[in-house]
Amino acid sequence: MCGIAGWVSYDADLTEQHATIDAMTATMALRGPDASGTWVDRHAALGHRRLAVIDLDGGVQPMEFVTANGPVVLVYSGETYNFIELREELTRRGHRFRTSSDTEVVLHGYLEWGEGVAEHLNGMCAFAIWDAREQKLVLVRDRLGVKPLYHYPTPDGVLFGSEPKAILANPLARKAVDIDGIRTAVFSVGQGQAIWKGMYEVEPGTVVTVTASGTRTRTYWSLRTAPHTDDQRSTIARVRELLDDTVNRQLISDVPQCVLLSGGLDSSAITGLAARKLTAKGDRLRTFSVDFVDHVDRFKPDVFRTTPDAPFVKDMVDLVEPVHQQVVLSAEDLSDPAVRRAVITARDTPNALGESDISMYLLFRAIRGESTVALSGEAADENFGGYPWFHNELRTLPIFPWMAAVLGAQSANPAVMPFTAEALAALDLENYLGDQYKTAVAAVDHLDNATRFERQMRFMCHMHLTRFLRMLLDRKDRLSMAVGLEVRVPYCDHRLVEYVYNTPWKLKSFDGREKSLLRHAVKDLLPASVVQRRKSGYPTMMHDNRYSGTLLIEAKEVLADTHNPLFGLFNREWLRSVVEADPAKITHGEKLLLDKIIDMYYWIDGYSPELSLS
Repeated sequence: MCGIAGWVSYDADLTEQHATIDAMTATMALRGPDASGTWVDRHAALGHRRLAVIDLDGGVQPMEFVTANGPVVLVYSGETYNFIELREELTRRGHRFRTSSDTEVVLHGYLEWGEGVAEHLNGMCAFAIWDAREQKLVLVRDRLGVKPLYHYPTPDGVLFGSEPKAILANPLARKAVDIDGIRTAVFSVGQGQAIWKGMYEVEPGTVVTVTASGTRTRTYWSLRTAPHTDDQRSTIARVRELLDDTVNRQLISDVPQCVLLSGGLDSSAITGLAARKLTAKGDRLRTFSVDFVDHVDRFKPDVFRTTPDAPFVKDMVDLVEPVHQQVVLSAEDLSDPAVRRAVITARDTPNALGESDISMYLLFRAIRGESTVALSGEAADENFGGYPWFHNELRTLPIFPWMAAVLGAQSANPAVMPFTAEALAALDLENYLGDQYKTAVAAVDHLDNATRFERQMRFMCHMHLTRFLRMLLDRKDRLSMAVGLEVRVPYCDHRLVEYVYNTPWKLKSFDGREKSLLRHAVKDLLPASVVQRRKSGYPTMMHDNRYSGTLLIEAKEVLADTHNPLFGLFNREWLRSVVEADPAKITHGEKLLLDKIIDMYYWIDGYSPELSLS
């Protein structure tokens, strides 16, 4: 796992711009703490920061292959899990390798298949190739968008980077955020996280090619609708087969690794599969979980969290017997301003989840002291239909169901949230959210004979995999890479995603519960308590008055900054009314809004963006 950056200019001589490419690359230092490198030619400059995971001595980047017609140079972030098979195939085709890294396999794959190398890769990766033979830049992002990649067109070329901060380090990029960016920052609906004007994500499953004559975009993968012909027994068996294979592939590493264990079905399934495979090799799995001081005693169930994690984590640990560590956080840990700033810097955006992001960052920071790679249960809910709104009336509303759930938790309507009157008018949230929803509906193909209900559930799965999951993957990548931890996501294997996506909803819920297929595919690996546990989201301290008290202290500091641009967006009097109210009467929704406003305040303070309501 690494961070990449670069600059292509067809009119300038970039050999005079070493300082700029060095500055762009340096912003990726936390993503790649092990090594740094740049490659500069007249019209292209590439930078790389490395987190060494496979072939620690080889795999140094930028990686160059010299041809008679000019060099081909690669900067690469991520992992290719089928690199061993690809190396064997490429060797049969006459290629010779100097290292055992997956990076070199990707480079030779490009030399063999050109831009079509993307279709050959199974993994999570984002990379850039400068092909001097044709004076072109090729940007590639993995199918599900696990690894981030951004680009910023310039009059004579392009800037790119793993994160916006790499691009913003170049003086050609403006730190401007217009009304579209503000909408994304406040109400992201999964259309991408590039809030900066003129900056774009390389979309998941996409190749972007830049030449002197312009930019071309090609989608090499998307969710496609197909009939499902397997019966229930065969479907369960196939899900298990795919999970076995993808976990086995993702356990390949030359550095210490672990599994993130929450005691839920998703992470416990990965834990059980990984433990079985490592035990067979004579190794012992390591697992980590997060909890809060006195959390079980103070736990209050809500629409997102039905039970505390700790008892179920204990049951799984007792069964599998890994080397387990529980990371216990306090309200003081979550309230450290330096930590909140680090989280906002990691994400480059105020579109954060406040306290939940902070606790995840602290968990990853603790894990990094022991492991470099972690496997996560992310994406199981999107694949198998795990969220409550897959099974209740929210799925029928003409709004993204996760937004409906959040607004319900906040007891809020987007039209009456605490914005200034000017900001509310400019945001035009009702039309914005409606248009985004219609766009998502139009993107889905259906089988000719599908019933209305089947079409509805296919759309539910599609928008979660293509929109909601993008936000969660971006969050997990940014927070983990900010401490130099590589998080792998077995449920994002495209073979599994394609197979489960086309499985009819009646099979996904055949036992009357969420995630029926997954539960029955892995139940032999789990304790009964975990098999029967209902979906419970990532834990929070938001209900805990100890955290609420510190949140109010931060909010008072924000309120005291009378000239901050924040108050061109948010209503100062609303904030004052909440801060001055009886702390015991502040609602859960108001706390969530305070968290978001404080995040926005820290983001403005750290980035000094040019904000515009037009």
